[in-house]
Amino acid sequence: MTPLIEKAEKFVQDLFSEKLPNTFIYHNFKHTQRVVKSSKELIEKSEIPVKQEEALLLAAWLHDTGYTEAYTGHEEKSVQIAEKWLTENKADKELIENVTRIIKASKMEANPQDELEMILKDADTSHLAKDYFEETSEFLRQELKLQKIKNFSHREWIEQNIELFTEVHQYYTPYARKNWKEQKDKNLFELLEKERKAKKKLAKEEEKARLKVKYKDKSPDRGIQTLFRVTMRNHLKLSDIADTKANILLSVNAIIISLAIANLIPDLTAPSNAGTTVMIPTFILMLFSVASIIGAIMSTRPNVTSGEFTREQVKNGDVNVLFFGNFHRMPYEQFEWAMHEILNNQTDVYESLMKDLYMLGVVLNRKYYLLRITYTIFMVGIILTVLSFIVTYYLV
Repeated sequence: MTPLIEKAEKFVQDLFSEKLPNTFIYHNFKHTQRVVKSSKELIEKSEIPVKQEEALLLAAWLHDTGYTEAYTGHEEKSVQIAEKWLTENKADKELIENVTRIIKASKMEANPQDELEMILKDADTSHLAKDYFEETSEFLRQELKLQKIKNFSHREWIEQNIELFTEVHQYYTPYARKNWKEQKDKNLFELLEKERKAKKKLAKEEEKARLKVKYKDKSPDRGIQTLFRVTMRNHLKLSDIADTKANILLSVNAIIISLAIANLIPDLTAPSNAGTTVMIPTFILMLFSVASIIGAIMSTRPNVTSGEFTREQVKNGDVNVLFFGNFHRMPYEQFEWAMHEILNNQTDVYESLMKDLYMLGVVLNRKYYLLRITYTIFMVGIILTVLSFIVTYYLV
């Protein structure tokens, strides 16, 4: 290594340390060191003269110094910095011309004209054929984002790199084409595999979104869902209330009958006058209590249905498929078919919900109608019992 090359290394290190922003996480001193190292590897496998070797290594050290002044067109800035520094260090004119010419060849779109330019061109992109390609590539993507050049998504960056590998980039020196091709192809294969997985993931996400939109389009609106949900809940609460009322009647009348039998039978077997006093009121109380119990039982007594329906009934909408009493005796396959018939048509879904709600309302009407009659019977029975006690007390 010549003294001038050693000075160039120190100069570039100091320059980057002082003037290169921290946002340059790819085009920094470490990248320059990799380019120099790859240049030396290619030089060892070539037969270029020592003088040209010096010009090439100087160009490798100085080729990215322009990033300290500009991102776009940094090659021209690097040429200016190299010319100034080499002149200050008393380099001869021929060396300066060679260095600047080689730096200009590092442009992505440049076509190298001689072996020196080919070596720097290959060395500058040697990371494409290294096992650390993924890491350095991500540094470059983040650098472009930090410099506000372009914010590539992960998938876009994969596509950009595949295009670079397959359509833009090539190695020029025989050694690079022969010895770096295997790792470069491996890196390309990994990129293609990532692209395949990304496309597969995107396809799944698009299908999921499509199904979500389809389901949303075919599903009831939120207001309609709330209407059915609230109405159904209210009906079920009313049904629970009716059952509770019937249970109260059953319990009260059972207690009354038990107490009446236990306490009034001795009076019925008493002398004729005492027995007559309580016989008629007891008979009335027992009669109306039994009637109330029967009414309460009738209000909660479930109706037994056939538990079967035909396909024609489903297609014609003549049966409520959602009510268990209409399908409990059917094979599962028949019930499944009927449910699919409903779910495949949004109108049928609405109609089934309305029909189920209507039938629940009919059952509620029957329950409350019988409960009203039963409570009336119970009330009348209590009144008549009291009146009969009063009448028989004064008459007997």
